[in-house]
Amino acid sequence: MEEILDTASLVLVLLGALLCITAAIGLLRFRDVPQRLHAATKPQVLGLLLIAIAVALSLRSWTVVFSLVPVVLIQMATAPLSAHMIGRQAYRNGDVQGLVLDELAEEPGHPEIGP
Repeated sequence: MEEILDTASLVLVLLGALLCITAAIGLLRFRDVPQRLHAATKPQVLGLLLIAIAVALSLRSWTVVFSLVPVVLIQMATAPLSAHMIGRQAYRNGDVQGLVLDELAEEPGHPEIGP
């Protein structure tokens, strides 16, 4: 049974590392802000989650699980929020091009709310 858990943790670490490296490559290769934000958040968070599960399977201790849960939860909370803030600032700077529907554009007769 231990060999199966060790093999599963090895596969999860490899998959998590592969997702993290694809996120890094996506940050370098993609051209615009929305694509880079997608590459920075989704594969990176899933990669960290897979690596955390692999560590928990490998060490087989409840204290490890209890210490990994806050790490994963904080990462899942902060990555989308930071991506949202970066996207909002890129929109305000005019760095976002090619929007099909601009929901933040001012409509005639409606003043802008907030900064």
